Amino acid sequence: MILVTGMSGTGKSSALNRLAQRGYRVVDTDFGGWIEDVPRAGGTGAEPQWREDRIDALIAEHELSGEPLFIAGTVWNQGRFYSRFDEVVLLSAPLEVVLERIADRDTNPFGKTAEERDRVVADTTRVEPLLRSSATVEIDTRKPLADVVDRLAALAGPVR
Repeated sequence: MILVTGMSGTGKSSALNRLAQRGYRVVDTDFGGWIEDVPRAGGTGAEPQWREDRIDALIAEHELSGEPLFIAGTVWNQGRFYSRFDEVVLLSAPLEVVLERIADRDTNPFGKTAEERDRVVADTTRVEPLLRSSATVEIDTRKPLADVVDRLAALAGPVR
């Protein structure tokens, strides 16, 4: 099982879509009820976190099957599951590339407002170094999408 993580706009959804086209099982946790907002300590808003019961069940199912599985997401509690992944892959790109992609994409509305773009900049500064320090592999997504997907597929092995 492979966790694909990275900041918004690095290409997680695009890579997962291509992997699915190749026959891999993929789960983009941004969609489908995998995430819930958990109140921050001190009552200063909420932070998106994986619904641990659902993620645990998903991983347990695939630990038994042995089938390749790609899970994508970037949430605060993902580190609780790192030991159950074969690889933790950070997809990365320079901030200017990420901001350009977010502005141009039409598949996800996040990042269209000035406030959301400011959040991307702040999260990239604050969160990406944490992701990098815990990743087992980093892939620069300025490379062609096909190359990124080939590299991810090689980590998982063939579709069964």
